Formats: sequence, structure tokens, C-alpha cells
Amino acid sequence: MAHIRNSRKSTGPTASTRSRTPRGSRPAHAPRATRRTLRRETPNTVGLLADAYDFEAMTRYRTFAFDDHTAYLRQVDGLLRSFAAQGLHTTVALFDPEEFTEFCTAGGLDPDSADSRTRFTAEIAAGGACVAYAGQPIDSLVPELINKAVRQATWDYATLLLADLGECAECGQDIGRSAFERASTILTRLIEAAGPGLHHMVCSVQAQQEHLIAVLHAEGRGDDPALLDETDVAEFVTVLAAGIAQHSPGGLVLRTTATDAPDRVHGWRLHEGRLLPLTAGEVFSAYCTDADTGDPVAPEPGVDYRAGFPFDQPTTDH
Repeated sequence: MAHIRNSRKSTGPTASTRSRTPRGSRPAHAPRATRRTLRRETPNTVGLLADAYDFEAMTRYRTFAFDDHTAYLRQVDGLLRSFAAQGLHTTVALFDPEEFTEFCTAGGLDPDSADSRTRFTAEIAAGGACVAYAGQPIDSLVPELINKAVRQATWDYATLLLADLGECAECGQDIGRSAFERASTILTRLIEAAGPGLHHMVCSVQAQQEHLIAVLHAEGRGDDPALLDETDVAEFVTVLAAGIAQHSPGGLVLRTTATDAPDRVHGWRLHEGRLLPLTAGEVFSAYCTDADTGDPVAPEPGVDYRAGFPFDQPTTDH
């Protein structure tokens, strides 16, 4: 069973509909037409059990009507397609069984209840990992949703880490805020120095017991400001700031795609809150090594591995 929530919020009949209705009259078809309008303008949220492990955790509940994850995903896919065929907007949220149990315990709810699952779906729709359904097949939707959840968890963790650092004992500045501002400046200057082209950046930081990774895409446009997604920027800067604030080891890789030229890959290592350029050999080694196994990976054809270029970085007082 997919966990579905229908929002009660609606903008109601459109102004054009009202203007065609003479004052004091009410066409016989108005209630049905109004209900159709409200239905189209009422968004849906579907809580999705994305992997087999989470699905298995829910099968212990008697009211959970599924026993096969593959069949479950197939039926969710059909449900989403049916909503789209009706012109309905649907958001898919990641349903986490552990968080569901905590939610029920905190609210005194019975977890073996469809109503409790619906309430939880409404809760995660407000602040959890969600993806708008746009007709993508379930095989694409699931990894997209999982990736969104991982990114949000990384952002949340890095944000809490910065918030817990407190104030500098010497100058009284908020350490986390100062690191965030410095990371923002570093990113701006790095993109400016990279010049025109499509830039793909990956920042990796070892923060306490967690390995944080953030990804950012930017389009450098010469003298004009770069095109960036604000949410991606916030995630990227927060992770970089976490490494800067704690002087954690880490690194940053920049890959640039430009017209009529091979892709360029540059790299830096994060050391004591600063990005230090890697040599071309170090960039090649880092980019052509499997991060999980340590085994070498064949270099991509048409890619130019270069040293990290110097750029102006703000100093740090912490």
C-alpha cells in the first residue's frame, strides 16, 4: 500500500469561472465542476518505501497490505501515472519505518494503522525528502528520492555541526557562521577563477565520524554572474564550511566542460581551513581511483587532468 495524503488546501474556483456565473444564479452543473476544479488543485503526497529493507520492516504490521516489494513498486508506479493522467500534482516522500515508529510513539498513535501512516506521510511531506512526480519511471524515481534524502541528511548534519561549535573564545565570533561566510566567498571566487563553462564540483569532508559529500553544478558566463541553484549552493557551502570550521581533512574536485575543448579536471585538498592546489598527478590519481575499493580506474578519453589553480581565499581567524 502506498501512503497517500490529499491536502485540504485549495485555491478554489478560478476568477474566470466566477465571472461567467450571473449574479444570483447557480448553474446545475456548478457543484460537480467545482469539485473537479478543487480536485485538480489539491496536491497529493505518496509515501514511498524505496528499498526492500524498509519495505520488510513494514510487513510486520497486519494492516500493511503488501508482501512483495517489486509488486508494491509496480503498483505505486501505476498509482502515480493515474494521478498524472487526471492532471493532479503529486509529491513523493521517502517513508522511513524507524522515523514512523518514533512518530507514533511521540504522538501516542497505533503504528498498525493506515490512519497513522497517512498522518506520518503528511508530516514528512512538510519537511522530509520529497520529489515532485513528473512522469519519471519508478526505476528512476527511487534513486532520485534516495539521493535527495542523503543530500538532506548531509545538509542537516553539517548544519547542526556548525551550530554546535559556539563562539570563538578569543574574538567572540560565531565560529559556524564565520566558516559559512568564508566558504561562500571561497566558492564565489573559485567559480570566477574557473571562467566560462559548465562546472561540476564535488566537495568531500571528513567531519567527526561522518564522511560528508556535496555536489554543485554551475554555469560560468564570463563577466555575468554564474547560474546556480540556491539550494545546491547552500548544501555545498555548508559542507565546505564544516570542514573549514573544524580544520577537517577533505578535498574539492572541479570538472569544467567548455565548447570545442576537452573537459578539464582540477583538484584541491582541504588543509587547516584552506584549499591547497593538488598537482596534475595527484588529480589524476584521485580521479582515476575507485573510492570504495582503492583499485585504479581507467582515465576517461578526452579529459585533461590539471593541477588545481590558485585563487584568492579569505583568511581565517579561527
